[in-house]
Amino acid sequence: MLPEISLNILDVAENSIVADASLIKIMVETDTSENKLKVTIEDDGCGMNEEQVASVVDPFFTSRTTRKVGLGIPFFKQAAELTGGFLNVDSEVGVGTKVEAVFLTDSIDCMPLGNICDTIFTLVTMNSHIDFVYEYKVDDKGFVLDTREMKEILGDVGFDNPEVSDFIRNYLYENEAEVKGM
Repeated sequence: MLPEISLNILDVAENSIVADASLIKIMVETDTSENKLKVTIEDDGCGMNEEQVASVVDPFFTSRTTRKVGLGIPFFKQAAELTGGFLNVDSEVGVGTKVEAVFLTDSIDCMPLGNICDTIFTLVTMNSHIDFVYEYKVDDKGFVLDTREMKEILGDVGFDNPEVSDFIRNYLYENEAEVKGM
């Protein structure tokens, strides 16, 4: 099992990349009054049929030809359920896939979120051909990073430009700290 939730997010987002998504939305929402952490990863990739959706939580099912098992979604599901939460997968061929996981944060079995800023930074800067919308919320405070807006401002300047990548990293860390009241 992966040791932190952000690595599960990375794994599911990599599935979206393999599914030829052009837009991946990642939402991390914490409700401290209800002790819940909700993670949603939604894409506009190739999607899955009903049989694939039913099988995706099976560790011995994978659509990849490079290996015979797919542990990402089953581990993510197990991690959520161990806390008393759940994982749901909705998908439609040609439309995309939405994975939603809810964790009860007051459970002793709830793993930490981990370094979500570096996870999002890695996804965005290593996949500049894909648009990402990242939303981070704690109760009523939050922020959004939308690469479509950034690309519009930057024009031909890529995310691999050191000044741009530094800006993205700082934007993520500074806004997360502000949302958390740090």
